Amino acid sequence: MADQRPNGLKANKGIELLTWGTPNGVKASILLEELKEAYGKDYTWQGINISQNIQKEPWFTKLGPNGRIPVIVDHDNGGFAVQEGLAILAYLARHYDLDHKFSFTDPLDISRAEQWMAWQHGGLGPMQGQANHFNRAAKERIPYGMQRYTGETERLVGILDNHLKNTDYLVGNKYSIADIASFGWVNALRFSGVDLDAFPNLEAWWVRILARPAVQKGISIPSRSPFGNEAYLQRLKDDKEFADKEHSLMDAIAKAKEQYGYKYASP
Repeated sequence: MADQRPNGLKANKGIELLTWGTPNGVKASILLEELKEAYGKDYTWQGINISQNIQKEPWFTKLGPNGRIPVIVDHDNGGFAVQEGLAILAYLARHYDLDHKFSFTDPLDISRAEQWMAWQHGGLGPMQGQANHFNRAAKERIPYGMQRYTGETERLVGILDNHLKNTDYLVGNKYSIADIASFGWVNALRFSGVDLDAFPNLEAWWVRILARPAVQKGISIPSRSPFGNEAYLQRLKDDKEFADKEHSLMDAIAKAKEQYGYKYASP
């Protein structure tokens, strides 16, 4: 299924998910798997290989004008399409989490969840994405960009770590869409150049969520990313060439921080 190249929608009922295994992509697939387990609500998915620019094709941008995954289409609601991970989480919770297993009824908790989701959408995701770009994708290593965005990711991660000091989850000590919003990014922290071990409260939260069966299924749609924390550590052990390159990269990040006098502080 993941190997087929989509060229349009294939379902005519229920939720259809168009996604790829990125930190943003797994937001939708995790919640859909949770809804499936909790309520028996099935869904259809298609893998959108972003390296092939399928998400830029006219049939896709008609549904998601920004040309990004994930997108869902609710065939039971007139074919209504929703783009952006935050909006998808809110839409699915509002329409299909009828018992509020992953969302809230108290107005203040609703606001708290919205705040953490907005925080991720405007902060952790963009900053960690820029860290990935400057540490890995840029054609040349630019020390200022490396230390700036790796450091800002660490600052944001520190906010999560501090908040989780006396609670198991982000809002109301209850696993919710607020946690799902940030989980995919935290699950790829090591690949981004951030030492998860330095944030023990956050690491415990990550382990706690990763253990959920629906989360395991959700991060495997369309296939499990090789950039997750577990896969990354395993590859360091198994692949000496990869490990050598990673050690070189981490040294470069450390030197960039030293060059610009970076000092960790959060918030």
